[in-house]
Amino acid sequence: MKLCRITLLPLAIMYLAVLPVLPKAPAQSLVDSGDSSSSIVDLSSSTATPQPDLTCIRPPQATKLRNYLFDAFGPYPVVAAGIAGGFNQVRGTPPEWGQGAEGYSKRFGSHLGIAAVTTTTRYALSEAFHQDTLYYRCECKGILRRLSHAVISTFTARPGDDGHRVFSLPDLVAPYAGTMTAVYAWYPGSYDYKDAFRMGNYSLLGYVGANIALEFFYSGPHSWRSRMHLNNVHGAPAPGPNP
Repeated sequence: MKLCRITLLPLAIMYLAVLPVLPKAPAQSLVDSGDSSSSIVDLSSSTATPQPDLTCIRPPQATKLRNYLFDAFGPYPVVAAGIAGGFNQVRGTPPEWGQGAEGYSKRFGSHLGIAAVTTTTRYALSEAFHQDTLYYRCECKGILRRLSHAVISTFTARPGDDGHRVFSLPDLVAPYAGTMTAVYAWYPGSYDYKDAFRMGNYSLLGYVGANIALEFFYSGPHSWRSRMHLNNVHGAPAPGPNP
């Protein structure tokens, strides 16, 4: 029965979260009442409207697959699972797993499994919805604008080649799919959907932090990440001009 309910919360979120994408604003026009021919004056050239990021380079399938494998099974999820497992070891959660090496191995494996399911769900749904969920650094200046871009990018994706963004269902569902799977597949029976939702919130918050790190941490050819061959996370292959 527990396994049958694994997908209940993600599916509910999917139905509740699907919002219609607002179409582009049409060109504004005014009718000059003083002109007997009722000529139409096009104001589209003077109207300030957000322009799509025309410098966007849609990554090839090989790049997306490589990012998926790195995000799911690379050094970052291993290190994160080790830290999270140690934190839960100190707190003694779940208490049923006890302490010692056996308890830590269960907590470490659990977090590693959550990361794998989360990343796999995000990748699979992004392919199904034809969305590019890689992170693109902001082509702007200013801490607040770049911070806002990093946060908004957590919930948006690029469906086409012109760089415009839409609400990303894969990015929203993936964190909860990972924790829901953990709760109903290998967590003790005392855990339920509320615990899965709580842990999913933490997972989503961690993804926000990862995007902020991608935005502000230098990742060029001479960075420490590049020297350690760790410069392959869910960032896009064409970064913005910010250092």
